[in-house]
Amino acid sequence: MNRARRALYASIALAVPTAAVIYGLLPASAATAGPIKGLGGKCIDAASASSANGTAIQLYDCNGTGAQQWTVGNTDNSIRALGKCLDVTAAATTNGAKIQLYDCNNTNAQKWTASGNTLVNTGSGKCLDATGSSSANGTRLQIWTCSATANQTWTLPGGTTPTTPPTTAPSGVNLDNPAKKDVAMQLVSAAENSSLDWRAQFRYIEDINDGRGYTAGIIGFCSGTGDMLELVQAYTNAVPGNVLAKYLPALRNVNGTASHAGLDPNFTNDWRTAANDSRFQAAQESERDRVYFNPSVRDGKSDGVRALGQFAYYDAAVMHGYEGMRAIRTQALKRAKPPSQGGDERAWLNVFLDERVIEMKKEAAHEDTTRVDTAQRRFLNNGNFDLNTPLDFAVYGQNFRIG
Repeated sequence: MNRARRALYASIALAVPTAAVIYGLLPASAATAGPIKGLGGKCIDAASASSANGTAIQLYDCNGTGAQQWTVGNTDNSIRALGKCLDVTAAATTNGAKIQLYDCNNTNAQKWTASGNTLVNTGSGKCLDATGSSSANGTRLQIWTCSATANQTWTLPGGTTPTTPPTTAPSGVNLDNPAKKDVAMQLVSAAENSSLDWRAQFRYIEDINDGRGYTAGIIGFCSGTGDMLELVQAYTNAVPGNVLAKYLPALRNVNGTASHAGLDPNFTNDWRTAANDSRFQAAQESERDRVYFNPSVRDGKSDGVRALGQFAYYDAAVMHGYEGMRAIRTQALKRAKPPSQGGDERAWLNVFLDERVIEMKKEAAHEDTTRVDTAQRRFLNNGNFDLNTPLDFAVYGQNFRIG
């Protein structure tokens, strides 16, 4: 089970750029071929100029060969060279999945769209990335969480970076659409961290004296509720001997309590050190999705609610745990039906939020219900079922704007 946290900041109005938005590479009529340049002025290259399936895609000195002539602007959003497509190996969606050349098959593993000067893979929502921020010849390309860094910056054929005029997150899509998901992360961060910059929270850690021990990271993993233990275990499985691995016995012992036994005095500093490791950041995102985001969105889809309803489920899971969210839904079912059962979407979500507020008020740490009253309920009253930006809302008296 997780729960909210809030910093005591002065109430200020914040304006931030629109959430990361995905756009087409070029109009279909503008398909063109040429080199795609990245870090160090190097070109995206098919290793050894091979067209065999599985050929590694790498950075290499620009040489004008066919191995570096990539056609973009295709109607299927593919990027092609040597008669094959730029492809995420095994259609993986995890950080570090390698890029290869493969027969074109129109799957999402081969669809690429531009957001600013990055190339985003449709299947994973992650960015084309030069491994290790290296520009050395032979550096493999991979997918990685988008970070707007130099190793994710690309120049398309014709010498221009893939830019598109600003727009809002797309309408009529589910919350797991990458642009919508980024909006969801910002909304939760506003309530949990008094900031829309959710990526700045990997290193966050404190005890807010709510009986759940330390709270940390992008979603408020707690030492007293089990999800922090699961996170550190997952990180250790991927990176044995990491700086947090030595705390696993203590995390097992304090699970279910507010105790810091075996964690103090160095756990908080070691957490912040670990947060500089991209692999720990990836573990935080993976656990957030596995425990909270993915099951909540799945349930929202099953109930026939759109992005706003899916977010209402997700935010409830963040605060009350996934099972807590399910308990709220069970209470709501006594008074209304979701669209999948023939109910009205607005009526259903109003009842769900009513039950959420009742649950929040049972605990002092949650008694401020503004994340529902002046955020989610405001969107619902405005009929914004698709959670379209711009979004103007308030949490704990602090005003925010997304978009």
